Amino acid sequence: MKTETHVERLRARLLGKAGTERPDAQASALRAVSTRVKPGPEHYDFAQFPELREYTSTRWYYDKQGYEWNMFREHVGVASAEAEVAGRRVINFSSYNYLDLAGDPRVQEAARKAIDDFGTSTGSGRIIMGEIPIFAEFEREVADVLGVEDAVLGVSGYGTNVATIGYLARRQDLILYDELVHNSMLTGAKLSGARRFAFAHNDYDALERLLVEHRGHFERVLILTEGVFSMDGDIPDIHRLIEIKKRHHALLMVDEAHSMGVIGARGLGVVDHFGLNGADIDIHYASMSKAFATIGGYVAGRKELITMLKYYAPGLGLYIASPMPANAAAGLAALRIMRAEPGRARRAVDNAAHFRTRAREAGLSTGLSDGSAVVPVMLADAELALWMSARLFDNNVFAFPMIFPVVPRDAARLRFFINTAHTREQIDRTIRLLVELKAAAPASKGLF
Repeated sequence: MKTETHVERLRARLLGKAGTERPDAQASALRAVSTRVKPGPEHYDFAQFPELREYTSTRWYYDKQGYEWNMFREHVGVASAEAEVAGRRVINFSSYNYLDLAGDPRVQEAARKAIDDFGTSTGSGRIIMGEIPIFAEFEREVADVLGVEDAVLGVSGYGTNVATIGYLARRQDLILYDELVHNSMLTGAKLSGARRFAFAHNDYDALERLLVEHRGHFERVLILTEGVFSMDGDIPDIHRLIEIKKRHHALLMVDEAHSMGVIGARGLGVVDHFGLNGADIDIHYASMSKAFATIGGYVAGRKELITMLKYYAPGLGLYIASPMPANAAAGLAALRIMRAEPGRARRAVDNAAHFRTRAREAGLSTGLSDGSAVVPVMLADAELALWMSARLFDNNVFAFPMIFPVVPRDAARLRFFINTAHTREQIDRTIRLLVELKAAAPASKGLF
């Protein structure tokens, strides 16, 4: 029997052929589990798909209530503490430009220079001919900030999360995730084919029980959490999670989309916030569309992890074009400003603390939010959230409603992203409006 060489195995991976079943074997397996289906229009006519019916029903509700459609709403100019939307200047609580760097001249100039130096595209994937110095500069610097060995920059925040989890976890592996992690983590977990269990939000005893029961039946085990939970604005006990993952020989991945650049004495995320050794978190991830004021994502950790992701992970190292030079340069400039100007992060967190304090004093619930720049205002139901969002916009305040399926049916809310540029006057005015509107709200009709 011929022995497959390392070069042959690498070639098979690069061509996407490693580990695939023969087509005839796949067809036989599919026939064994499938049942006869008589195709109807709902199977081939997009207009009959249930998703489209859901969209149509939602548009009907907005029209019936006299609300302006609030999705894909255009704005002009930079989305800072204020923005121009539909021809009016509004106080903006729906952009996660936490450090107000999206319009910073230094970040803009870095993006422009990258276009001058490298064009709008590198022209291919990084593994082929798409590598430029900016990528490695960003990776070295973010690894240094986190206290780990290496990092890899990805094109998309969402895609980087999906690609990392989808590659690292396999059918013989287990993923345990906090029930409130972001959809990108859930999608990566589903695509991986690994066995998956959710544990109740920040319930570390529940996580421990799952590990005791299931750890011995799987090879790799990934534990997924966030640095700041994007819907609730709370921060998990990373120390406890590190202790648990070490005891059970698992891997811990932390999604820092809303924590990196914001929490911690220097605003540098959970490592800074908890005073951690960065190596104690196995997989550091962050989207760059928040504090970094650009798009993309990164993964950081041990050099061996990053080597595998760069050379083998589809959607991160393979089968995908490189990041845009301008986006990478903007992210690098933002990271350097974060390090040089920690006061930006402190102002964002202080502004959010002021919002929470005023809201609670006024009898509004801000749920679990604590210590971050994400503050929900919890409401009785989805109809109230939609009505209050519409009325706030009438009063030149933009806050987006979060309703099912983004949050549970009984956990509707308005979500407020607080940034370093918000003023106390803007926050106080918004709290007064929320109290007045809640008192004047119509009774729910139970339509959602």
